Amino acid sequence: MHGTLGLGSAHHLRRNCGECPAWSLEGEFKKCNMARGCLCCLKYMMFLFNLIFWLCGCGLLGVGIWLSVSQGNFATFSPSFPSLSAANLVIAIGTIVMVTGFLGCLGAIKENKCLLLSFFIVLLIILLAELILLILFFVYMDKVNENARKDLKEGLLLYNTENNVGLKNAWNIIQAEMRCCGVTDYTDWYPVLGENMVPDRCCMENSQGCGRNTTTPLWRTGCYEKVKMWFDDNKHVLGTVGMCILIMQILGMAFSMTLFQHIHRTGKKYDA
Repeated sequence: MHGTLGLGSAHHLRRNCGECPAWSLEGEFKKCNMARGCLCCLKYMMFLFNLIFWLCGCGLLGVGIWLSVSQGNFATFSPSFPSLSAANLVIAIGTIVMVTGFLGCLGAIKENKCLLLSFFIVLLIILLAELILLILFFVYMDKVNENARKDLKEGLLLYNTENNVGLKNAWNIIQAEMRCCGVTDYTDWYPVLGENMVPDRCCMENSQGCGRNTTTPLWRTGCYEKVKMWFDDNKHVLGTVGMCILIMQILGMAFSMTLFQHIHRTGKKYDA
């Protein structure tokens, strides 16, 4: 009886296998190879892009450190936020980019689920923070403008004080480069330097002591308005850059989750 069942089962298996065309098995193998090839391509693309970001983060960190140990030429304009200087901002951005790029690089090349998940979470937090700050900025734009002007005017009072050479140099640079004077206009300097007195960099033709000469032509537009005008003139470029950054963040999150799900399904921890 058992022998009969065994022969019947073998015959049944042979018959079923005979009915399975060879091209279907080959097609399945090809699909598996194509899927694995796509995942390998995704893995190394993710590694390469994150390596570039990591190198950029290292560069930004180096520039920020160099600025912080230089002569203080790029100090903060705001007395309310003394740590909000160009050097500190560059250091913070460089550190975030470097850490994120490192997580993406190592997670992709090692196919490490923990690192890939950490990379996804960091990108998600950055994306949410960017969206929240952007929404708050547009909702409270008038208050932001008002407080920014007030804070910058208070910062002018520190122009000639000790231990604030960086702030003085920062104002001189911005006024010379943007061809502006003061926050809203040149009269913002009167309470700081005296009646009818402005820094020499406010002069259209800069020379020693020109700011004390009342007949010297001055830049009439305030630096705050100049900066706003610059943003208005370059809003399309800034918007394009912002969209590119947003798309790259979303793609990075999608790629990391794709690799994460593949590792989760196959049960693999590492695949160098």
